[in-house]
Amino acid sequence: MQVPVGVLLDRYGSRALLVTGLVLMTAGQLGFAFVESFPAAVTARAVVGAGDAMVFVSVIRLVTAWFLVRQGPMVTQLTGLSGQLGAIAAAGPLSYLLHELGWTGAFALTSSIGVVLLVAVLALVKDSPYRRGDVVTIKLRALALSVRTVWGNPGTRLGMWSHFVSQFSATVFALLWGYPFLVQGLGWSTSGASTLLMAMTAWAVVSGLVTARLVARLPYYRSWIVVGIVIAMVVPWTAVLLWPGVAPGWVVVVMAFATASGGPASMVGFDLARSFTAPHETGRANGLVNVGGFTASLLTMALIGVVLDLSAPGGMESYTLDDFKLAMSVQYVFWAFGIVQTLRYRRRGLAHLARVHPGSVEQLRAGRAFVHPGIGTEGV
Repeated sequence: MQVPVGVLLDRYGSRALLVTGLVLMTAGQLGFAFVESFPAAVTARAVVGAGDAMVFVSVIRLVTAWFLVRQGPMVTQLTGLSGQLGAIAAAGPLSYLLHELGWTGAFALTSSIGVVLLVAVLALVKDSPYRRGDVVTIKLRALALSVRTVWGNPGTRLGMWSHFVSQFSATVFALLWGYPFLVQGLGWSTSGASTLLMAMTAWAVVSGLVTARLVARLPYYRSWIVVGIVIAMVVPWTAVLLWPGVAPGWVVVVMAFATASGGPASMVGFDLARSFTAPHETGRANGLVNVGGFTASLLTMALIGVVLDLSAPGGMESYTLDDFKLAMSVQYVFWAFGIVQTLRYRRRGLAHLARVHPGSVEQLRAGRAFVHPGIGTEGV
């Protein structure tokens, strides 16, 4: 959904997309409360996903419009981290509601939150602090065709590959393979594994704030900061995978925390894209950037499963630590490819800025954020 959402975002603005996204999420959640078959449940979740696809990039576009360029990295990090904290905060109440009200009652009640948020968006959100927003008034078909032009900008690709290389490992570990790797592979208790996954989110908050400060102070080295975080992730993963037998607990914790740092690092991709993108193209650019990490995540999840199936055809109960180590090694393919592409488009991106905006590279070297022509500088 990210590419079409990016096109719609540049045409209609953040407020309209947030409203549409909330309507879809509320409808999907309400439908999920009453379904009685697996296909219907999948359809309801797909509707929720379609709505969710509209929310994050719309908020990132609001950040571009409402905040100073030098404030952007911190606000972007806080935006992403608040979403992660929301997921944790919702887990306890949802579990309680499921126990007290049952499936239908719990999900029907939670869908009503979407109505409250919809009213809040209608009452409070403006696309821009300026008299006129930066929405594009040309026809949607022409706007859709322009995605090719936005994709041709090396800054868009630099942001996408930065997102690609840094985000996937944390997503794969937290959403699917981390828990069985810890419990069945490394022999951790279920409570210990759950606690570590929760602690990873807390660490992501800390590392996100540090990353934001570094990005704001060193705009010329943003892509190198991403690569550095990825390398810091690869080193403890290598230690865990090459350790004879089960790695010590402290090594696993270091690996998990380094992996969690990849989430905040991926947010740098949006800041990179903003340096290269005019305001009326930010929706399409951010949509393309957001595709990177999730594409890598889905491919990695699938390939880990394929390797496990090939190494241990007996199914989940037959997986050993060696099987998990072999399967988790799939990540190196994506890390290596992502680093190469990030550095490749860093070089191309800097050449593009130097050619199109003379003096911009020198400005970045001096530690001053480059303000793309057309982006407001006075802030709110």
